Amino acid sequence: MRIVVGSDHAGFALKQEVAEALRRLGHQLLDVGAHAVEPADDYPDFAAAVGRAVVDGRAERGVLICGSGVGASVAANKLHGVRAAVCHDTYSAHQGVEHDDMNVLVLGSRVVASALAQELVDAFLAARFSGEERHRRRLEKVRALDERRR
Repeated sequence: MRIVVGSDHAGFALKQEVAEALRRLGHQLLDVGAHAVEPADDYPDFAAAVGRAVVDGRAERGVLICGSGVGASVAANKLHGVRAAVCHDTYSAHQGVEHDDMNVLVLGSRVVASALAQELVDAFLAARFSGEERHRRRLEKVRALDERRR
């Protein structure tokens, strides 16, 4: 799978670990930064880079990491076509894809440790949108909200 990863300085170390694990599993990776720990960097820049890569089709899914996951999630969802959610449990990580067609997983590096982060990424990437009528109907309502925002 083609996956884009990105983080600010707070998520840098965890992003490096996640990226290496994804490479070992054979995924094609696009790393949009940060490429070093720069305390002055800003999470919206990396949220935009991850989101654009998904929306533009350069990646099928994205993994975005900041300190809490909250700011990056808020920022990523400002991009038309991005459905990002901060997840700190495996149920949400797979259910977000299965029911809501989530395409960006957001993690908080100050909330989850490396082992749990790997489990969350695995659950997210293994999940597929169910396509059930009720989920399609709800997703269309979400898309309508997104269109009104444009």
